[in-house]
Amino acid sequence: MSENKRISNLYQSIYNGEPWLEVTLDDTLKNVSAEQAYRKINPNLNTIWEIVNHLIQWRRNILRRVQGETVTTPDHNYFVPVLDSSEAAWEQSLQSLAKSQELWSAFFEDFNDSDLEKIYPSNNHTYYEHIHGIIQHDVYHLGQIVILKKLL
Repeated sequence: MSENKRISNLYQSIYNGEPWLEVTLDDTLKNVSAEQAYRKINPNLNTIWEIVNHLIQWRRNILRRVQGETVTTPDHNYFVPVLDSSEAAWEQSLQSLAKSQELWSAFFEDFNDSDLEKIYPSNNHTYYEHIHGIIQHDVYHLGQIVILKKLL
């Protein structure tokens, strides 16, 4: 199996597979209501919804980088208040997360292992580091979501 395929499987498992850590984004979020996702548990903490939107934007950012684009990260680091707290808007965020997973899966279909060594010029990190970084980023925030859910 190619390295690219192994990484793709790892990324998929965190979203909705059977990862070693036994927690996935899809399972964790599937029974969270818009009201719960929007609820501010502590003024110093982000909401579940804010974290989900942050994940989507970072997934898009890194995907664009490994497709050869130079992306400028905004000062707010993709943490922005949710303006529409409706159930439909929450469903849209979950759909956007699912769509970002599909885009990554499609990307891996045509990606060559040799491209893992490519360097992203803005920070001199390899594509390999960026791709593993976005997986680590998902897992880091997944842990936060799990804790926030327990505090609801």
